[in-house]
Amino acid sequence: MSRVALIDDHESVRLGLEAACARDGEQSVIFSGSTVVSYLEWRAATAASSADVVVLDLTLGDGTTVTENVASLVADGASVVIHSVADRPAAVREALAAGAAGVVSKSSALDDVLDAIRTVAQGEALNNVEWASAVDGDRDFADAQLSTREREVLRLYATGLPLKAVAERLGVAYSTAKENITRIRVKYVDVGRPAPTKVDLLRRAMEDGIVAADGAPSAG
Repeated sequence: MSRVALIDDHESVRLGLEAACARDGEQSVIFSGSTVVSYLEWRAATAASSADVVVLDLTLGDGTTVTENVASLVADGASVVIHSVADRPAAVREALAAGAAGVVSKSSALDDVLDAIRTVAQGEALNNVEWASAVDGDRDFADAQLSTREREVLRLYATGLPLKAVAERLGVAYSTAKENITRIRVKYVDVGRPAPTKVDLLRRAMEDGIVAADGAPSAG
């Protein structure tokens, strides 16, 4: 029986998946919560073994990025299945690059989600034809090639923080943060998407899924 953890900030989604796993009988849900941090803290407090598979929402509401979440879970020993709506190819690309085993849409039938968990628990690859097509079509994100640090700086700066505050938040020198913004602008110019103003940077960040469509910092 596979040990499964469910991490989603929508309780109704978790309850539905938990009930489906219980009916299926091949998966045992060992944890259900809204953040990766809460899962890792639970692991530390209980000395429980890592889940075989973590079903992870692409975007959580705690300010974390998808790269941070996937990397933390993979480092902890779990395989990660991203459970998300099919409208964020840039973030999906980021999740797969960080080590996620595959993606299943939230519009999928519960049986398809269970099949995905079962497949990944057996060490097999998911057939992500739909997602591969979406990611391959996301040429703007691919071409920009922003580093993880550059994305962090852009996420904070574009949503309103002064550059000095961005540097303090990330624990880097002001000059380093400024260099990151300069490099970001150069990279966007290089792919034909110039961002000379802060408003332009916000627009690019929204286009690439770095911040949410409403201009709020995205969790990835």
